[in-house]
Amino acid sequence: MFGRTEDVVMLDADERRLAWVYLSRVVAGPCAALSALIEQVGVVEAARAVRERELPESLRGPTEKRRGTYCPDEDLDTITRLGGRVVTPDDDEWPAWRMLGLGQLDPGRDADAAVPLVLWVRGPLCLLAATEQAVAVVGARCSSGYGERVTGEIVSDLAARGWTIVSGAAFGIDGAAHRAALATGGATIAVLACGVDRPYPAQHDRLLTQIAETGLVVSEYPPGTSAHKHHFLARNRLVAALADGVLVVEAGLRSGTRNTVKWARRLGRPALAVPGPVTSASSVGCHRMIREGEALLVTRAEEVLDEAGPLRLSLPETRSDDENLCGDEALVYAALPKIGSRQPADLAGQSGLPLPAVRATLPALELAGLVGCDASGWFRIVRKPR
Repeated sequence: MFGRTEDVVMLDADERRLAWVYLSRVVAGPCAALSALIEQVGVVEAARAVRERELPESLRGPTEKRRGTYCPDEDLDTITRLGGRVVTPDDDEWPAWRMLGLGQLDPGRDADAAVPLVLWVRGPLCLLAATEQAVAVVGARCSSGYGERVTGEIVSDLAARGWTIVSGAAFGIDGAAHRAALATGGATIAVLACGVDRPYPAQHDRLLTQIAETGLVVSEYPPGTSAHKHHFLARNRLVAALADGVLVVEAGLRSGTRNTVKWARRLGRPALAVPGPVTSASSVGCHRMIREGEALLVTRAEEVLDEAGPLRLSLPETRSDDENLCGDEALVYAALPKIGSRQPADLAGQSGLPLPAVRATLPALELAGLVGCDASGWFRIVRKPR
């Protein structure tokens, strides 16, 4: 009795997997209308409806060309021969929480705003675990020596701290990011705009092989799919979705990298950009994104983690800086704003102390590590919790 139940469950799982793979081949990329149908009737029934053309008008066009191509068994054999696998929303490895944002986007605003049906994967890492702590690093294909050096330094620091590096395996900054992660012994994920059996660009065949040996090569396109221009824009949403933030190192004025930043912002991920020389055409895009508020300026790994890393909240029992102060020190410290700075004369007016007393007290607070001074005046120093 129990054996028969297990057999039924296994048959159902196999049927669902074949249905996922078939539909992945039919639409070859994101399709919000098909995702909605699967949500409504289930993947097996959706696959039957596609094959028998019992579909709403919105799905007939996207599925007509390949609905008669039924080869899920062949696709599964192909990915197995490659040493890879297909990861579906039914699998424990599926990064469901990463995909939540894509499912909440408006497909009417952008046709690619949909959760991938499946992900084709090569590599030994668990996709879910590898994306627990991840930063996407993207940038110019025609990168400069400066850009590649900065990429190497930041990525090496991030990888050494256990962060996975996600990128698109393109020339320039993408390739530099993958190589730096590999050189550090860190994890890296390459997201492709073609099948995982087709290295793109072809010159990165060896790089992608290295990534597949220790990290992950991922695509929503089934094996054998060639790269097309519109695939790259759809691919960018997965680069952003699989990471906690997107870091841009060098981008031209009309760089496609800005598309990845757009997806990051729509998904609520921080977008970060490294500045370059003001005379460098390779950094014009970064400077514009920083100036227009599309990205935050960062220069090192610590600043990336300040934005993309987990929140570091003070413990409830943490004592405030001024709790142990008394007398003039307490009055002067209380007169300092939490944000910004003040001149001694202003502090004298705020605290009610004579100006000489304020000037005598400030150095004592500085020695205690509570205040600092620059050209704008005196300011509080925020201590990091232990």
